[in-house]
Amino acid sequence: MAGTVFTPSLEGMKHVKSESGVILTKPFLEVCKHILPVLEKFGSAMAIVKADIGGNITRLETKYASDPTKYEQLHSMVKVEVSAKTAKSSSSCTNGLLWLTRAMDFLVALFHNLVQHPDWQMSQACNDAYSKTLKKWHGWLASSSFSVAIKLAPDRKKFMEIISGSGNINADIEKFCSTFSPLLAENHKFLASVGMDDLKAS
Repeated sequence: MAGTVFTPSLEGMKHVKSESGVILTKPFLEVCKHILPVLEKFGSAMAIVKADIGGNITRLETKYASDPTKYEQLHSMVKVEVSAKTAKSSSSCTNGLLWLTRAMDFLVALFHNLVQHPDWQMSQACNDAYSKTLKKWHGWLASSSFSVAIKLAPDRKKFMEIISGSGNINADIEKFCSTFSPLLAENHKFLASVGMDDLKAS
């Protein structure tokens, strides 16, 4: 493949914001989707995360497809649910966006670790990223299943070779983290403004 596994998402990020600086639903979800192939390279270690991300993308895409004009902006579906008092439901798009954003926070932290700490084993990079992002939102069950999954993480060197393709993987990862983080921060800020950024997993 030309470039690295991050090339499609880096390309996609150029289109995430509208001219007025608003995050658009479809391009944002496309970028998240482009990350799934990276997770596949982790094998079973990331199966839970991948299924979780995939499920939340599908939930948001279904809502978007029901009225693309109404839901053109990513945060519009949350606003609709907040005013309808359905945002806190576990099957809401608000919940879907929150957990999708958190899972992406985890991945950004993980990729960042892989670039910043070349001497770390994969499991150390994963555990550090987990404790900085998802851990405080997870209950005991989710945390323990995560710890088990991390033990299946692939060898770091092998993983980096697989995802490098023909591009400069470190440069792409850094670019991905620095471009995607502000978008995720914007989601958190918006969710916090409607009182929805601190929901925990049951």
